[in-house]
Formats: sequence, structure tokens, C-alpha cells
Amino acid sequence: MESLRPNEHRAKNAIIMIWVVMALEIVNIISSYMQYNLLQTIANGEFVSDAAAELNDVREQICGIVYMIAYLISGITFIMWFRRAYFNLHQKVNHLAYSDGWAAGSWFVPIINLYRPYKIMKEIYVETKGFLTAKGLSEKVNYSTNYLGWWWTLWIVSAFVGQFVFRFAHNSADTLDNLITTTVAQIVLEILGIPLALITVKIIKDYSKIEPLLIQINDREPEINSENEMELQ
Repeated sequence: MESLRPNEHRAKNAIIMIWVVMALEIVNIISSYMQYNLLQTIANGEFVSDAAAELNDVREQICGIVYMIAYLISGITFIMWFRRAYFNLHQKVNHLAYSDGWAAGSWFVPIINLYRPYKIMKEIYVETKGFLTAKGLSEKVNYSTNYLGWWWTLWIVSAFVGQFVFRFAHNSADTLDNLITTTVAQIVLEILGIPLALITVKIIKDYSKIEPLLIQINDREPEINSENEMELQ
């Protein structure tokens, strides 16, 4: 058994980057709405100067590049926190379903990435509460798994909308109608990102409050068949 590794710094980094991404989502909503208005102006037969169209394209490109960089960094910091949390729980609980490597790898394997990250996150929540309750610390564990369902639903919906935006934008002709459809879908995707960010931050904060309690307990839980015996309400 290895010693538990500190995870507070990783949690803070993940939260900071999620806030950054959410701020960029708001900027992108404004930018996408400006593009939508421009496209509607063209659709209504009104004049739009080449300079205005070019400015719109440059703004959208800059917003897209900055957002993608921040999103990738945010994903890395979140997975680093996620894997460390699962690793630490492994040092206390013998019967976890997966290795800590899967806490990172499950995000990148097709099909598996549709359900396994959620299963691991819920296992972290449920098994941590079960372990601390068995050690007489139940009064200090007051989080709920209810948010996890909303978190994963928003993540899946956002992923599918994002795929639609990407495929439609790259596989369709650049007609005015297609550009409008892509812009509207992009706005929907950006709006979904706001509650997703808020719930993700709550999940990290809630778990980070009780994760240090694991360090206070020196003995490891004996092997039991829990079947996730404690469903949090």
C-alpha cells in the first residue's frame, strides 16, 4: 500500500481552469450571437460590408482558438485531479472496480467513455462515504450523488451537440442556411457549457472537502463485498 498523495493543488487547478472555460463560454455566446445577427442580416437581403464580414470571421477564429486551448488544459487538470482522487481511495479500499489508470484512460476509449468515467466518479463518492461512515465519520460527509447524474447528462448531451457542430460544419456546403444552423447549434453548445461548469466545480469542491479525512485514517478497509451498499440520496 502506498501513501496517499496530496490532491488539493490539483483540485484548485482544475477549478480555476473550469472557471476560465466558463468565462470563455460566455464570451463565445456573445460572439456567436453577433455572427447569428450578421447572418440574419444577410438572409434578409440587407447589405453587410466585406470589412464587417471579415471582422466577424477573425473574431470567431480567435475565440475558437483561445477556447480550444483553455478547454484542453482544463480537461488535463480535471483528469489529473480525478485520477489522483481514485488513486487515493485505492489506498483505503480494496474492492474498487477499476485501476486508477482507468480514471484517466476511460475518457479516451470509444464507447467506454460514454459510461465508465461516470461509474468511477460515482464509485469515488459512494465508496468514500461508505469507508468514512464505517470509521465513524459519517457526520462529516454531507455530499450527494444527485449532482453526478446531472453532470454526466450535461456532459453527454454537450458531447453529442459538439459532434453535430463539428461534423455539420465540415461536411456541409457553406450555404447561408447551413451557416445559420451551425451557429445556432454552437450557441446551444456554449449555453450547455455554463451549467456543466458550475456542476463540475461543485463536484470537485464537495469531494475535496472530505478527501483529507482519508489521510487521517491509517488502516485500510478489509476486503468486503459491498455492492456499493450505500446509495447516497
